[in-house]
Amino acid sequence: MIKLERTSVMNFENAMRGARNPLNSWDRYDSYTDAEGNFVFGANDLALARKLCHAGSDHRKFIRQVFISVDITAPIYWWKEYDTYKVGTVANSTSTMHKIHSKPFEISDFSTDHLVPSALLHMENMVLALENIRKEYIDTNDKSLWYSIIQLLPESYNQMRTCTFSYENAASMYNARKNHKLEEWHTFCGWVCSLPYFKELFIDNNSEM
Repeated sequence: MIKLERTSVMNFENAMRGARNPLNSWDRYDSYTDAEGNFVFGANDLALARKLCHAGSDHRKFIRQVFISVDITAPIYWWKEYDTYKVGTVANSTSTMHKIHSKPFEISDFSTDHLVPSALLHMENMVLALENIRKEYIDTNDKSLWYSIIQLLPESYNQMRTCTFSYENAASMYNARKNHKLEEWHTFCGWVCSLPYFKELFIDNNSEM
């Protein structure tokens, strides 16, 4: 299970203007912002942007200045893979260390969408055990019980993080993970393709990524 919510894309205008700096071609800048505040590529700028993206990462530096912010809720096993992308990414997560005991454990706190029935039964028992330990910890404040929660917590536990990264990061993740066995990555890559102009810049022209 993965959810991607509250997506914001920023700085297309400044990034595209900067893309024209090397040849001083600002007079050909024809993009604009519409009445809803959305960036709209002009024909000249889109042609240049596609050409630069097709030329590879050394030439599409402008795309590193287009920023994405999104709230992602995903299981720990997915976050372990996402965390391999450290350069140019920032994430502020909900705190397992400080808040793991602050609410009752429920089956909905975990990604269980691919569990076979027998495995789901084990998960339900695990959630019950975690909840019993949590309630005992609330009553006693015994740190060993808190440690028991942390060490028992399955990797299917869902965590929410507010993530910020660039279109270059998104392109790298898309290229590396689009055929991954985890369905969460397929959902993530589908979301990447839905970002403004991502398909036009990176998919439709079959650019090198």
